[in-house]
Amino acid sequence: MQEMKAEIATKNSKKANLLDHNSLKHILDESVSEIVTSRGYAEDVRMSNVRLFIGAIIIVIALFAQFYKKKFPGNRDFLIGCIVLYIVFNVILQLFSYRKEKNAIMFTYPPPGSVTSTGLVVSSKLPRFSDLYTLSIVSADPKSISAGRPVEFTKSVTQWFTKDGVLVEGLFWKDVGALIDDYAAVPKKKK
Repeated sequence: MQEMKAEIATKNSKKANLLDHNSLKHILDESVSEIVTSRGYAEDVRMSNVRLFIGAIIIVIALFAQFYKKKFPGNRDFLIGCIVLYIVFNVILQLFSYRKEKNAIMFTYPPPGSVTSTGLVVSSKLPRFSDLYTLSIVSADPKSISAGRPVEFTKSVTQWFTKDGVLVEGLFWKDVGALIDDYAAVPKKKK
């Protein structure tokens, strides 16, 4: 019976390659998304949908350029137009990602029944050759009256992973949960 429990725990555990910072960040970001959604925040996928729409436009432009009914010398102007549109829409897509998403893991709606009218933008950083993971939570609309103050923590990933690369989810959930609670806490007014 004990062997079965250990086997189930091994199957459900999240394991990362400790020498690959992308693997570590991916597992931590995935866990953060689970924690935030388990706290009642529904994910807002509008940004992803806009990116997919722009990507679909880029694909349609490429397909028109590839399968236009005339052969090359006759479709030269059309092909140049498609190349220019392809470049323009790719630049738009890159600017959208750079300006709007930045390091965001996820965007959320406010939890149902909440007094705030804004969701969260959860973002993270794990610089290359560093073990310091920075997680920040800001309001999706920082100019709103109901926006909370931005909160973040920076901690070493070594405290959340075993030497075998298994994520100790209890410790990580506790740290991220405390950060969410810190964001949701109403700031006390000074008298």
